[in-house]
Amino acid sequence: PAATANRAVFTRSFSVAVPRMGEGDTGAPRPSGGASSGDAFTKREAAQESLYIREKELEKLAQLKKKINEQRKHLDELETHIDGLRR
Repeated sequence: PAATANRAVFTRSFSVAVPRMGEGDTGAPRPSGGASSGDAFTKREAAQESLYIREKELEKLAQLKKKINEQRKHLDELETHIDGLRR
């Protein structure tokens, strides 16, 4: 019986205990207060993300304006063509 008890201990190679992380540890969940209660890194990260999103939205807006201008030009060409057919 002692041999089987020792063998059972040696074959168990992993731990079932969940590691606990303190506030501020790497990988620890962020506090529920959001970016306003975070440290400087959290605030900087949020600011960079906001800037990135704003730049992407401005790029999309510029593309949409370009497409609208192209469509407006095409409509003007169609109107001149229709006017030419009516004469």
